[in-house]
Amino acid sequence: MYSERHEFHLSIGSRFENIDLVQVVLNDTLEALGVEEGERHRIDLAVREAVANAVKHGNAQDPDKKVHVDFGVEGGTVVIRVRDEGAGFDPQAVADPLDESQKLSPDGRGLLYMRRLMDEVTHMEHPAGGTEVMLKKRIASA
Repeated sequence: MYSERHEFHLSIGSRFENIDLVQVVLNDTLEALGVEEGERHRIDLAVREAVANAVKHGNAQDPDKKVHVDFGVEGGTVVIRVRDEGAGFDPQAVADPLDESQKLSPDGRGLLYMRRLMDEVTHMEHPAGGTEVMLKKRIASA
């Protein structure tokens, strides 16, 4: 489907300002793939949430810990993996932000956004430690 290989790996320190670097590289790559602007925006928001969660919750904003971002295309699907180096977590234990009792709590909104914006979202423990979230989105060829 795609004649060129579009992939990248980034390792950033756990600082919120480093999220912008991920966004620039991601958007340039999606644009080079010919992904429509609205779809780029949805992918961008989901990845921003995943990286922010890795920085804040996974690595507890420890700048000595890294957040690893891998991007690739498998068939007609964009696959993005975001991994932290923290203690890990159980996404099922995060409260549903749509539950009436959670209305005023900010917890869980990032997970909700990722699930709504992407076709598939999975969390797993990484063999090297930390949690890895894998985001998948089918895209139309340019």
